[in-house]
Amino acid sequence: MADPRKTGLFAGYRVRLRLLLIALLPILVLLPLLLFTAVKNWSVRYDEVLTAKVSGDLTVARQHLGGLLERRGAEISALAQSVRFHDARRDGSGMAAFLEDQRREMGLDFLYYVGEGRAPRVAAQNGPPPDPERWPVVQDALKGQHGSVIDIFDAKTLSAISEEMASRARIDLVETQAAVPTDRTRESRGMVVHAAAPADGGALVGGLLLNRNLGFIDEMNALVYPPGSLMGGSLGTATLFLDDVRISTNVRLFEGRRALGTRVSAEVREQVLGRGAIWTARAFVVNDWYISAYEPILDSFGKRVGMLYVGFLEAPFRAAEQRTQLMIWGSFLLVLAISVPLLLKFSHGIFRPLERMNNTITRVERGDLTARSGVAGQGDELSRLARHLDDLLDQVQESDRRLREWAEELESRVRMRTRDLEEANRQIELTSKQLILSEKLAALGEITAGVAHEINNPLAVIQGNLDVIQENLGPEVETFETEFRLVQEQIQAITILVAKLLRFARPEEFELDEEGIDPNAVLRSSVPLVQHGLSHADIDIALDLSASTNVAMNETELQQVIVNLLINAIQAMPDGGTIQIRSRDEQDDDTGRRHILIEVADEGVGIAPEEQDRIFDPFFSTKKGKGTGLGLSITRKIVTRAGGTITFESGTNGGTVFFLRLPAI
Repeated sequence: MADPRKTGLFAGYRVRLRLLLIALLPILVLLPLLLFTAVKNWSVRYDEVLTAKVSGDLTVARQHLGGLLERRGAEISALAQSVRFHDARRDGSGMAAFLEDQRREMGLDFLYYVGEGRAPRVAAQNGPPPDPERWPVVQDALKGQHGSVIDIFDAKTLSAISEEMASRARIDLVETQAAVPTDRTRESRGMVVHAAAPADGGALVGGLLLNRNLGFIDEMNALVYPPGSLMGGSLGTATLFLDDVRISTNVRLFEGRRALGTRVSAEVREQVLGRGAIWTARAFVVNDWYISAYEPILDSFGKRVGMLYVGFLEAPFRAAEQRTQLMIWGSFLLVLAISVPLLLKFSHGIFRPLERMNNTITRVERGDLTARSGVAGQGDELSRLARHLDDLLDQVQESDRRLREWAEELESRVRMRTRDLEEANRQIELTSKQLILSEKLAALGEITAGVAHEINNPLAVIQGNLDVIQENLGPEVETFETEFRLVQEQIQAITILVAKLLRFARPEEFELDEEGIDPNAVLRSSVPLVQHGLSHADIDIALDLSASTNVAMNETELQQVIVNLLINAIQAMPDGGTIQIRSRDEQDDDTGRRHILIEVADEGVGIAPEEQDRIFDPFFSTKKGKGTGLGLSITRKIVTRAGGTITFESGTNGGTVFFLRLPAI
């Protein structure tokens, strides 16, 4: 027979071995793999962040260049519209001196005035170039449109304007690594900010040479890369290219000398100038690697004539990335060196006393369901058995608790179902009352329609006989002209009232057309329908109708809503007063949708605070048996069905205002 102690010891050894494998496998294999993947993904995201940053920097530089164009264009336009210019233009003799003063004051390289056709040209000391009308920006100004663009002037044009400009534009090319091979040794063209504005039947034209314009490029660089915006001593740079040649830059060849005349790499040139695409990636700039962004510059003819560049030195960011990765891997190794010995030490604790489990079972048998063994081992057989026992006891205790809760829940649900049945019975009774009332209202509508039709027949007879009397009287009809006119107006008033009664009784015959209805007309036509109530109560109605658009609602339904609100207002004002009816246009600030706001305000007794939450409930009435309690409920349903809303405000000292918001067409 095998020795039980050896069997138990061997089993414990196998448990410890499995636990060691389970504990160390994630730390020694899976965690390094996961960490490597995370670091790799972080490095990729880091590069994307750098690319995104330089893209944002390019946007700022683009806006700065656009701002320069806009400012120059605005300055030229302002000068063209100024009184001083018009005075100098009329004087004629001092025009050239005036333009020269303005050119110096505005910091331009040339400024001149050109008339339409072959009209005389007047220029400052520098300008104008030969055949100025060939430039699109000048053509637009002669047509009445001001503008500011980038244009390229050749050496001949620059010399015609000013030899000093031609000298500034000339830049000797510097042999540059990775650039496209070329036989040229000098760039003599000039990139010019070219602005023109209409002035006195002609055009006022000015320009600024960007070649060697180091103040502008330094200002751009300071805006894009202010102090402290880059880490680790990285340098921010900005450059203007004419074709692929740097004509204005703060990139240095060496200390103190700017890289004017150096050229962009062939890869970047093909991407930006050849294809017209934006380059955002690492690139070799003069003598080092930069995270860079390039975009093409178009002239007024729509040609790609140069590039705008911003970028920052890559090396400090790569060094920071390497330091971060070393820190991550060093921390992992440190954690590994600390955690593995601890795991090995804790794996030896596999003993737990059996007496605690036996005592726990005894206490449970006596009715103590809260008894637990409390053995907290690391995974050996005894610890697992103890945990299983505690889990079973937890389940037994939980089952007992749930049985008790279910009993209480069942009793609670029975009570809730009883209340629901009582509420359902009450709703059935309310619905029955509402159906009966709806039938009564339908019968009343038929009676109203019949009465309206019966009135139409006597009206027709009266109208016909009145016409016969007027014809038979002949010339004497003028004696009774006033009486006949009054009778005719009263017949017309009765006819209109009958038509409104028909619309009110049979709304389905008057459907909404695509153009909607005029809310102001409906408001005016609703007043006569409640005139009898106004007369008896000494109440006036004041109209303030400023709505300018139609509403998407049936005319009869809107009239029904307004009449109901007016009746309520009349009944709330037993001592008389004034009812205000207002309409105006409104627009939702969040959605931008337009609607019409209609306000019906009375000076009555108001609505008590405890009743305000219930006034739209069916069959709720504050009139002590004088009303059905359905008026405001039906009103809200009509307004909601039309896509609108109805709200109200009632003051503590009396007076109530109802607000109708209806969708506009």
